[in-house]
Amino acid sequence: MKVVLVDIVPKETKPEDLKDRMDELENLVSTYWSLVVLTEIQKRETPDNHTYVGSGKLEEIKNIWEELDADVIIIWNILKSSQIYHINEYLKSTKSKLQAWDRVDLILKIFDLHAVSPEAKLQIELAAIKHMWPRIFWMWMELSRQGWWGSWAMRWLWETNTEIMKRHLREKEYKIMDKLEKYKQTRAQHRQWRLRKNLLTVWIVWYTNAWKSSLMNALTHKWVLSENKLFATLWTSVGKMFIETENWGHEILMNDTIWFIRDLPPKLIKAFSSTLEDSIESELLLHVVDSSDMKVWDKIKIVDDTLDQIWAKQERIYVFNKTDLITEEKQRELSKEFKDLKPIFISAENKTGFEELKDRLIEKLF
Repeated sequence: MKVVLVDIVPKETKPEDLKDRMDELENLVSTYWSLVVLTEIQKRETPDNHTYVGSGKLEEIKNIWEELDADVIIIWNILKSSQIYHINEYLKSTKSKLQAWDRVDLILKIFDLHAVSPEAKLQIELAAIKHMWPRIFWMWMELSRQGWWGSWAMRWLWETNTEIMKRHLREKEYKIMDKLEKYKQTRAQHRQWRLRKNLLTVWIVWYTNAWKSSLMNALTHKWVLSENKLFATLWTSVGKMFIETENWGHEILMNDTIWFIRDLPPKLIKAFSSTLEDSIESELLLHVVDSSDMKVWDKIKIVDDTLDQIWAKQERIYVFNKTDLITEEKQRELSKEFKDLKPIFISAENKTGFEELKDRLIEKLF
């Protein structure tokens, strides 16, 4: 699939911030096995209320779509239902094959691509339904222009079709929530069993592509998919890490669950709330950071803010990964800049820094 990327940013956006944002978007598109054929950036303070990007930008894209042979326009923002409707209506009127998605559409499609477990599939379906609700009205606006909108017959047809779809989605939502509740109860029983066995749990949290899965593999010797792709894994994976000292040994559970990303819509987080329950009730958070990232502080803040949204209040250990990709001087700079976080520097690739991490886990858990 060939994709045209469109983004709107404030005029004062710095070039390095814009590059970081677009790199992330292109990585997302790549994760969906698609190819970016054009990138369009608009610097404007106020998006167009009708089509978000403005008719001029849509006309520009339409004029070259045949040459690009593109399939989808992805707008890296969360659009109002009326805006996405008006964009797609405009594209239809030009007889192009293009269709428009916003960031939520893309993320949901990636979720669906990588969902494996029945629970993950249910959660994605629930998120898609919640995303669909505001768009129902505009889906049936097409009827208003098919003649006789002023007639009672057409109004009745529009209202009837809208209500039928709403009722269908509502019933589907209730059924999914009922199934998810059963998974939730099973997980609660597992948590009680772990408590009785005195098994402590550590939750690994991370901004996408911090090589968290590589760390999980190194700590637990459990194979977890490790790819340079956003959202490569969706389901929760639990591995056991054995900590041994001179006098005793103890097993702890490492809970590796879903990712965090900038501007992740709250409704998507809420859709995965049942999966996150185990993690939220863990004893400790292991926040994995990409030390080679140029926007380290921004990524830390995004994860911390998201954790606050879901009421995850546990104590945190900040693990700066990928030290094999930075110089010793850069590591000293990071250590000084983030001294309040008391970071531990490791390389999951070279398996360095693990002894310090183990000591910190012992200190915090026991």
